[in-house]
Amino acid sequence: MMQQAVRQTEENDDELVARIAARDHAAMRLAADRHAAMVWRVAYRMLGERAEAEDVAQESLLKLWNHADRWKAGGSGIAPWLKKVTVNQCLDRLRRKRFTSDEEVPEREDESPLADRQMETTEVGQAVKDCIEALPDRQRAAVILTYYEEQPNQGAAESLEMQLKAFESLLFRARASLKDCVERKGVAGVS
Repeated sequence: MMQQAVRQTEENDDELVARIAARDHAAMRLAADRHAAMVWRVAYRMLGERAEAEDVAQESLLKLWNHADRWKAGGSGIAPWLKKVTVNQCLDRLRRKRFTSDEEVPEREDESPLADRQMETTEVGQAVKDCIEALPDRQRAAVILTYYEEQPNQGAAESLEMQLKAFESLLFRARASLKDCVERKGVAGVS
């Protein structure tokens, strides 16, 4: 039953991309409606900035429009392709920013908790977020695709254009780095 649903989605994706390649604006709107939120989430988690995430999401969808004529039918579908494009664009932006950014760090919004429990949750969440942001770019992408986007290892490996074993090794190193980072921060309640 699950394989039939996946096969039907692939067929629908193939048909949808064929319509996009024929410059069917309604088909592009449908693809954007289905996938824009997911693309934005991946970009936001990678970049940490709303405006940048919106730019990357638009660019990813524009790539679908511009490259629909190159679509290979029977592939993994639009969502995995868009995740791959989005991750690559984010990695490019992060590399460029690392070498060209001379911007000051913007002030953070006040995140005052209302109760002790919420304070602890916020502290743990922030520590994990900070540690994820401190990871090397490809490790960060592996964590985001696997744990936030709940993509299976094989799909995440494909998004990063890696072999499965290499991806699993990358993810293992990322988890070890995250654990060390959170422990160094001394945050209680994280295992």
